[in-house]
Amino acid sequence: MTEPPVPGKSVQVGRLRLQFPAISPDNRKVARTEQPFDPTSWSGALIVMLAITAVLYVIQIVNSALSYRLDRYGLRARTARGLEGIVTAPFLHTTWWHLISNTPTFVVLGWLVLLAGVRGWLIVSGSVLLLGGIATWVAAPEGLIVGSTCLTFGWLGYLLARAIFSRRIIWILAAIVVVSFFSGLLGGLLPGTRSGEFWQAHLCYFLAGFAVGWLLHPRSARKRSRPAVS
Repeated sequence: MTEPPVPGKSVQVGRLRLQFPAISPDNRKVARTEQPFDPTSWSGALIVMLAITAVLYVIQIVNSALSYRLDRYGLRARTARGLEGIVTAPFLHTTWWHLISNTPTFVVLGWLVLLAGVRGWLIVSGSVLLLGGIATWVAAPEGLIVGSTCLTFGWLGYLLARAIFSRRIIWILAAIVVVSFFSGLLGGLLPGTRSGEFWQAHLCYFLAGFAVGWLLHPRSARKRSRPAVS
């Protein structure tokens, strides 16, 4: 009976000498190549947005358990205490239906912005919160302003501005899809279209997002980058 080959030793087979490599603890394991998590891929961006949405639902659970006492951290126009709502208002909701109804647009629009890059998403979202929040604090009527629509309208304004000023086909198509599926959002920018909602806040955040899109994607920069034609 022929003995099995011993790792690390050679075996003579006719005129051929076969060398069997030694087995180490490292190569006993099957090598597996795993792709790193990419938050800007289609699936990665969706996972990130769903994780952020989960945080909103956890906050809502706590808020409802406290009889919505966390709503005092919402934005209230032209009051000193209402200034803190510039940061916290988008993460609070007055009812469960308020949160549930805002979820689809929050996830989809945030996902579309995130696909272009994490750094860009952070810049756009942070700028919308700051600029839109300050404008809302100045221009909105008295009352409690909370809800993830603050970010949603800001992202909407940014996506439209990005398509207009960048003139990239993929971003124009994305803007067309957004307007087609979420055209009802545009009604929230007009007075009297939705009872109980502050259209002024929607408009402020939308304009903030539009301004950020204009600043990040200036059309003049594209013109300067083109080579001169003699």
